[in-house]
Amino acid sequence: MLTFTQRKPPDPDAVVNFTLPLTAEERTRSRHRFETEDGKVVFLRLPRGTVLQDGDILEDESQSHLMRISAKPEPVLTVFAQTPQLLLRAAYHLGNRHVPVEITINYLRLSTDSVLQTMLEQLGLEIKEEMLPFQPEQGAYGHHAH
Repeated sequence: MLTFTQRKPPDPDAVVNFTLPLTAEERTRSRHRFETEDGKVVFLRLPRGTVLQDGDILEDESQSHLMRISAKPEPVLTVFAQTPQLLLRAAYHLGNRHVPVEITINYLRLSTDSVLQTMLEQLGLEIKEEMLPFQPEQGAYGHHAH
């Protein structure tokens, strides 16, 4: 059993012992027991409030193992609009509901939710159900300190 206590900067060239795929919600758990795809039990004991990002590297307390975090594909709604203003309106309505949203210039992405899907369709947006990594904004008070 390994306990990971340190977050290191993302480094695509780092040689890691294994990778732990986590959903967006799981990446918000700073103190939790996880099992890797090959059955290895790992514990996270990170500072409270730590939000992990795709590519983060964690080091265990003995400083002998490195683990890469990856964003695990999960059910999401990808939202497209005919105009930038319509996409901004959708972002406003989702933000007003405090929904975690991944924001890009071309689309918004959120966890699958039939009520929100109906609201967005009524606003005139195109919705695509997908199975992809979800990387929501951390919010105005979130930070990604290394």
